[in-house]
Amino acid sequence: METVNDLLGHGTHLTALQMSVRAFIIFLVALILIRFTGMRVFGIKSAFDTTIIIMLGAVLSRAVVGASPFVPTIIASAVLVIIHKIIAMISVSNRGLSHLVKGKPLSLYKDGILNDKNLKRCSLSFGDVMEEVRLSINQNNLDDIEEIFMERTGKISVIEKRKGIRK
Repeated sequence: METVNDLLGHGTHLTALQMSVRAFIIFLVALILIRFTGMRVFGIKSAFDTTIIIMLGAVLSRAVVGASPFVPTIIASAVLVIIHKIIAMISVSNRGLSHLVKGKPLSLYKDGILNDKNLKRCSLSFGDVMEEVRLSINQNNLDDIEEIFMERTGKISVIEKRKGIRK
């Protein structure tokens, strides 16, 4: 036990070796915790998922520098990840919770009309929308666009009109 204390140290007066050992262990712990949350954290990148990454980084870094006790910090991080996982699992079948923690898509444009209210809610200008149209479908007008959304992830999606179908 004394060897572990010598290797990890305690408090904020740590040697370079002790901080390095702590950093190595915390890296492995963080990897395990992030793998437990699932790949959606990196694939979907919603505010809900980004929050767990930021919080894990903030909490676990305290264990590396000795600002917080080593083992309780790891336990607190595990609790954060478990809470994230439980909320994610419940939100799969609960639309209200899903909208609360992950948001919902907002229509920015439909049937030739810009939705100014939703543009303001998203802090987007017409130029921002047109930029995404140019990047998404290589057009500089809205003639062939059926609808444009601000997705829950913050990305803008553009739906083109189906060719040959008129309303």
